[in-house]
Amino acid sequence: MKSQTIALFFLVAVAFGGVLWVFVYPIISGERKWERRRESVARAEPAAIRTSRGAQKSRREQVEDTLKQIEQKQKKNQRPSLQAKIAQAGLTWTKRQFMLISAGLGVFAFILILISGFGILPALGLGFAAAGGAPFWLLSFLKKRRENRFLHTFPDAVDVIVRGIKAGLPLLDSLRVIAAEAPEPVRSEFKSILETQTVGIPLGEACQKLFERMPVAEANFFGIVIAIQQKAGGNLSEALGNLSRVLRDRKKMKAKIQAMSMEAKASAMIIGSLPIAVGFLVFVTSPNYIELLWTHPLGQFMIMGSAMWMSMGVLVMKKMINFDF
Repeated sequence: MKSQTIALFFLVAVAFGGVLWVFVYPIISGERKWERRRESVARAEPAAIRTSRGAQKSRREQVEDTLKQIEQKQKKNQRPSLQAKIAQAGLTWTKRQFMLISAGLGVFAFILILISGFGILPALGLGFAAAGGAPFWLLSFLKKRRENRFLHTFPDAVDVIVRGIKAGLPLLDSLRVIAAEAPEPVRSEFKSILETQTVGIPLGEACQKLFERMPVAEANFFGIVIAIQQKAGGNLSEALGNLSRVLRDRKKMKAKIQAMSMEAKASAMIIGSLPIAVGFLVFVTSPNYIELLWTHPLGQFMIMGSAMWMSMGVLVMKKMINFDF
């Protein structure tokens, strides 16, 4: 009986001590306060992370929205008008002047071939080609030459803007420096940006219009960088510095591609000019033998067919050796 009483007392004491240990000791030792403090810090840390992530997401969404707007505007302007093509070639003609010049070239070619005695059908064909092909080929040639000049000096212009911003100049003042001192056609294009901005259009949209007048990827990159910086903010000098490096890398890559494709271009030029050179040599040595090609109707038909097939071959070779990147 006595041993049972001692065992019961021992169990009650252990139970009472356990209760005190569980409920009273954390209050006395401050452990409860420590746990509450830890929980408050643990709850505050995800909130801060969520706030930071929300800010980053908001900035990312702004950039994505800006890019979507730029892409939609470019899709609307995928097919430029005739007046836009004339402006891209660097000419000051109006659409009416271009049409009159095209018609004059066609009439001149028609009369010249008709007087030469080649017949009405060759005169009509060459007159149509002179009216509808030669002017547009001239626009394409002038546009390509102007784009190459622009790309040659555009990275230097971006570097000048970066240095101006790092020196404390506003972006508009840096653009004015380019519009005043850069060589053509960079100078005229930046003048157009400043004139567009002067009439009330935001600077980001004015820079995006550069791609409409100069349809090259580098101009598009510049417009996107300025538009995103104007809407979402950020370090403009760092962004334009990265853009300048990209432009110079693209310029190096283009020069490397041209050097690697020169062999194929030389082969294509030799193959394309060989029939004409052989025909000229045959005409010089024995003109009576080859003059049937333009005096006899069958010969005229043959020479027109040969010219058509040669033109198709030249276009195919040109397509094969022109690399886009």
